[in-house]
Amino acid sequence: MAKAFSDRNTIDIFGKTPGRPRTHMLSRKEQLKINKRAQREKEKAQGLKRLELVIDQDTLEHLDFLCEKQGIKRAEWLTQQISKTMKSAKKD
Repeated sequence: MAKAFSDRNTIDIFGKTPGRPRTHMLSRKEQLKINKRAQREKEKAQGLKRLELVIDQDTLEHLDFLCEKQGIKRAEWLTQQISKTMKSAKKD
């Protein structure tokens, strides 16, 4: 028995499983992996480098406070501080 597209009586027999339809063929985990790779490539093209930093909780809270006070991200704040230090070192 073949289903005709105009057949509205047998939709329940030939219909898809209930639930939200899949909008992407890849799993969410694979989508995130691809997006993260694209983000890293974009940052690399912009000349940015990744840096991993391990600090204690108290220092992190102080850093977050300073960033929130100035309304900037951690990376921006650290970049500003390094630039300030480099400028003062060149003057000496």
